[in-house]
Amino acid sequence: MDKTAQPPPYSETRPGFTPASYYQGPPPQQLNPSHPPLYPPTLQPQPYQSSSGQPTIIVQTTAAPTMVVLGNGPTHMICPSCRADIVTTVQHAPNFRTHCWAALLCLFVCWPCVCLPYCMDSCQSAHHICPNCNAQIGIYDY
Repeated sequence: MDKTAQPPPYSETRPGFTPASYYQGPPPQQLNPSHPPLYPPTLQPQPYQSSSGQPTIIVQTTAAPTMVVLGNGPTHMICPSCRADIVTTVQHAPNFRTHCWAALLCLFVCWPCVCLPYCMDSCQSAHHICPNCNAQIGIYDY
């Protein structure tokens, strides 16, 4: 590539190329009743006028869902599935961390203690379940 060659001047136009300052956009479409438009026209919201002529203001309040921190034990909360006031049922299940602790105990010649992580709830995941509808609410990993 020749590094001494100059780029073409900006005033030069290529055939078939229309600069942006001359672009007029697509031609306006004629409305054809046999072909409806692809999108319905958007309507702007209009304020409601009461019989007295004053605009009516509608205030809608919503309550944000409360976040409940799940722990290793049962938790008092409102079930997001059935909206009942409950105390969760907790089922413990081994997870990856439980297996790692068992493997470490086995590697360091403590093989009689390998079953210890499987017997301790603090080394397992706590699955919180609603006693009313049996929906799983969340999992707590220690």
